[in-house]
Amino acid sequence: MSNIINCLDSLTHWTAPEIADPSSIPHGDMPGDKVEIGQSHIEKAGVIFPQLVKHLKEVTAQNPHQRAVVAVCGGSGVGKSEIASLLGYYLSQAGIGSYVLSGDNYPHRIPSQNDAERLRVFRVAGLQGLVNSGVYNKEVQQQLAQLQAEEKDADKSLCKEYGWLSTYQKEGSQGLAGYLGSEKEQNFAELTQIISSFKNGSNSIFLKRMGRTPLELWYEQVDFSKVNVLIIEWTHGNSDRFQGVDIPVLLNSTPQETLEHRRSRNRDGAVDSPFTTMVLELEQRMLEAQAHKAAIIVAKSGQLLDYSQYRSLMANS
Repeated sequence: MSNIINCLDSLTHWTAPEIADPSSIPHGDMPGDKVEIGQSHIEKAGVIFPQLVKHLKEVTAQNPHQRAVVAVCGGSGVGKSEIASLLGYYLSQAGIGSYVLSGDNYPHRIPSQNDAERLRVFRVAGLQGLVNSGVYNKEVQQQLAQLQAEEKDADKSLCKEYGWLSTYQKEGSQGLAGYLGSEKEQNFAELTQIISSFKNGSNSIFLKRMGRTPLELWYEQVDFSKVNVLIIEWTHGNSDRFQGVDIPVLLNSTPQETLEHRRSRNRDGAVDSPFTTMVLELEQRMLEAQAHKAAIIVAKSGQLLDYSQYRSLMANS
């Protein structure tokens, strides 16, 4: 235990090292993920790292294998991959082994199939809501089919034109909220098992890899014999649906901020659709509901926040 404690103690007066080539920094294990480390990521990681070290001292001292699990969470496109990569890099520079695991490898479906399932859940729940409310008829059926074909059925601006659409969207959104970040969408049980194996001293663990097509799905055996810190970067990293995370780190953002970042990364197309906007808003609600558990919260500006400051910031955003 003294080795890692000594390494952490040596970071008491830590200053961020110069990074000549950010593209050379190793990143997470999501196949094909586009990680572009910029100055804002470096600045945020520099703010987070000293706080992380303080928490790691306590956690690793309590684990018989001197291991700890960190989760970097936040809205889609907020910079989780980049900041997790930097934290892992800073640990390695201090002689502390780390591994960055992408939670995006652990949905039950590949991205395109999961996007399709999200849309199906929304539309089925919305349609059932129309039937149950007594407003569904042949005309509504035809209008809805046209809106769905044009991918406009989640567009809130059309509710004035179609009086029944607000009911459809409300019920659909509620149905979607029951799917996003649930066991129906994500394999939380598998991640819990991975975390348990790691914290109990396993030196070799098979980890899942998920690409963009059905054939891009496999497992890779990873050597953890020299790893003390497992960093999970994932939107749902602070969820109650899996166990074992010691230090949740929340990167705060608004849906508008994450949407702009997704546009710049152009992940999976149609990033600015009304439906995608709805998904981001629902993700934001989940993150807010879980924020009280975060050990470290960082605003988009890079400022460290306590929970009361976070609540005040979100109330005024």
